[in-house]
Amino acid sequence: MNTAAPASRLLAYGCLALSMSLVGGYVALSKPLVAAFPVLLLAWLRFGIAALAMPHWLRRAPGEPPMSARTRGLVFLESFLGNFLFSICMLFGVSLTSAVSAGVIMASIPAAVAVASWLFLRERITVRIGLAIGCAAIGIGLLALAPAHAPAAGNNGAASPSMPWLGNLLVFCAVLCETAYAVIGKSLTGRLGPKRISSLINLWGFVLSMPFGIWFALQFDFTAVRLGTWALLVVYALAASIWTVWLWMTGLRHVPAAQAGVFAVMLPVSAALVGVLVLGESLAAAQLLAFALALVGVVLATWPTRRS
Repeated sequence: MNTAAPASRLLAYGCLALSMSLVGGYVALSKPLVAAFPVLLLAWLRFGIAALAMPHWLRRAPGEPPMSARTRGLVFLESFLGNFLFSICMLFGVSLTSAVSAGVIMASIPAAVAVASWLFLRERITVRIGLAIGCAAIGIGLLALAPAHAPAAGNNGAASPSMPWLGNLLVFCAVLCETAYAVIGKSLTGRLGPKRISSLINLWGFVLSMPFGIWFALQFDFTAVRLGTWALLVVYALAASIWTVWLWMTGLRHVPAAQAGVFAVMLPVSAALVGVLVLGESLAAAQLLAFALALVGVVLATWPTRRS
């Protein structure tokens, strides 16, 4: 009877790890997409493509109770904070900074979840969690004080190369959105199935981004977009709105939210690897130190405690 529990928990761990790895990968790969599409149009296209791929997930499962007003409110907040605002902050942020820097900042997610647990779930923050938060803060501070890794001046005065600090700030806002996503998601997994959660929050994201998406679409030249960029957009939409959400919600059903935070380490690692190996970015000494401190914070925040 006890053999099934470890197996299901191991499968949940695999789902959580793969979900965060995919998030880190598409955070990095979104850089060429934000160069081809306006950010708000890109977000709308992402939600729209995903909506076409999973309309059958909207149906209520046979044993699933009807949604209460509280559940509907949580679904909206999950989409608005963890889906819509996260996408906007992340896409704008990545367009202004590097994928490596975005990965370092997102390594603070477990510490942010710990603070949210203290605020909303009344969980006590131990000395170790406090040290983890400090490591994440110092890592982000080092990154902000490090020399900009943006291209040299000469981009016709464009704002994006000259403001990596703004990109880092927006990515940190995405961290806060991801924190809300983790806390609210744990509550939703006890009420709805992973597939229905994925489809509902994606549909809300599509509705929320529709006014901006239509406005940008009316003045955008879609014929100028290359075929490879369209293929990357489809993969990005499926990964961001379907695969990562379903994997995370599936794993979260069997793992406490605080413990699931350990797998956030896969996000900055995969983002940095894609940035270095695929996008040709480099790791400076300050970035390596910031990245190491961020990872130390992750380990401190998520290392299991012994029970007496």
